[in-house]
Amino acid sequence: MFSLLSRSATLKRFASKYGMRPRGFARRFIAGESVDEAIEAARALEARGFHLALDYLGESVSTIAKATDAAREYIQLIEVIESAGIERNLSLKLTQLGLGIDRATCVDNLRRILEPASKHQFFVRIDMENSPYTDATVQVFETLWHLEFRNVGLALQSSLFRTEQDVRRLNELGARVRLVKGAYKEPSDIAFQQKADVDAAYLRQMRLLLDHGTYPAIATHDPEIIREACAYTTERRMSNDRFEFQMLYGVRRDLQTELMTAGYRVRVYIPFGREWFPYFMRRLGERPANLMFVMKALLREGRETS
Repeated sequence: MFSLLSRSATLKRFASKYGMRPRGFARRFIAGESVDEAIEAARALEARGFHLALDYLGESVSTIAKATDAAREYIQLIEVIESAGIERNLSLKLTQLGLGIDRATCVDNLRRILEPASKHQFFVRIDMENSPYTDATVQVFETLWHLEFRNVGLALQSSLFRTEQDVRRLNELGARVRLVKGAYKEPSDIAFQQKADVDAAYLRQMRLLLDHGTYPAIATHDPEIIREACAYTTERRMSNDRFEFQMLYGVRRDLQTELMTAGYRVRVYIPFGREWFPYFMRRLGERPANLMFVMKALLREGRETS
């Protein structure tokens, strides 16, 4: 349902009008629409001891020109982040760079980003999108890896049947994997449908990454999985610098603080940009608590404007 709503032009116009006001309903999960707002949020998190990744929102561009523009904006973002002095870590989606239009263009745009990123010691994570793009995303990643770019990693979704094989494949390469459950509704012939099955797959893949991976990222807000990860690494006497936990801006801030206080590395993904609505709708779909937060904010907005 939330995936369908994310494509609603009417809802997007409403969200654009009200969501990013100073106390707007989207501010909990989106740092802002400008890079200056993202950097301000990043500095606040760094001051508290968190690691960070900036996620410039945008996906499914419709023309090669827009994909080329997005690549150019990322190159400019690298310069801005370097000047700001914050941690040099980025996240991007390949459909923002043209994967849905022309794979060769996407590869070239990603290369144009990775070159200055490598020069200035940035790490770039390729986010995983829904299943029509999974295979192409892995292939684009491997293409750049074989071109000797080592400042790039990949997210994998535990809900897909293929992911355990992908984990083993990337472990052999020595690539850095970010493991997520998956925010997309996928067909039953390619993905687990029940939460218990997704969780069990996540734990299997997580153990493979912790045992054989290269600095894996355990990206979840699920307290049970987090407890399992902590217990597993403690049992095997793994030092906390061999992996990290990753969470999203504004989501389970209590868990973020709890983990960091316990001595674990915690990276917070900081989303920003004008194209924030699809991302925002996926966050609502993942947790009922997120929807309740937004409903309360909307009620407050209504009282203040009435």
